[in-house]
Amino acid sequence: MSREELTTREQDILAVSARLFAQNGYPGTAMSQLAEACGLSKPALYHYVPDKAELLARICETHIEKLAQLVRETRAEGLAPEAQLRALVARFLAVYSGARHEHRVLTEDLKFLPEPRQQRIRELEREVVAGFVAALSALKPGLEAAGLAKPVTMLLFGMINWTYTWHRPDGAVSDAQLAEVVAQLLLGGLPAVAA
Repeated sequence: MSREELTTREQDILAVSARLFAQNGYPGTAMSQLAEACGLSKPALYHYVPDKAELLARICETHIEKLAQLVRETRAEGLAPEAQLRALVARFLAVYSGARHEHRVLTEDLKFLPEPRQQRIRELEREVVAGFVAALSALKPGLEAAGLAKPVTMLLFGMINWTYTWHRPDGAVSDAQLAEVVAQLLLGGLPAVAA
């Protein structure tokens, strides 16, 4: 479900729910807590979602769809390989920064959904990974033949996927600066990082 398809009220419910799930964990958050935090009665909350699992699924689907759309849009720009990779990293870090709770929920709580519901989200995750694999392969064509395109992609995600746990965009290093450091590390190793 895309963000455009959600009403403002539904977006607010998802944002509040993501915050509570991120703070308390999905199992540790009750529908009554969610309703209270949203300023709704429980019956009113049930008007928007049938149960807590649906809330979790919508949070995950909306977040990963946003990331998949970023990959599609960046690829459609027809950038040179290095520029495309840099753009992907910068745009993902910007999204992560503005969706800390949603990203935490996706990475930590997806396992609580029934397998059929996880499947759609996993498909979108694979699309995102494939987009990065393609960008890296375009930049360094030998990676694919050596069987290294996906491992290098996953190493890149290892650098950026957990930034929500420690990076503060209002701190000493901005999202854009952090994206540049990630690109420098990936493209040139530690000697390429400029102070």
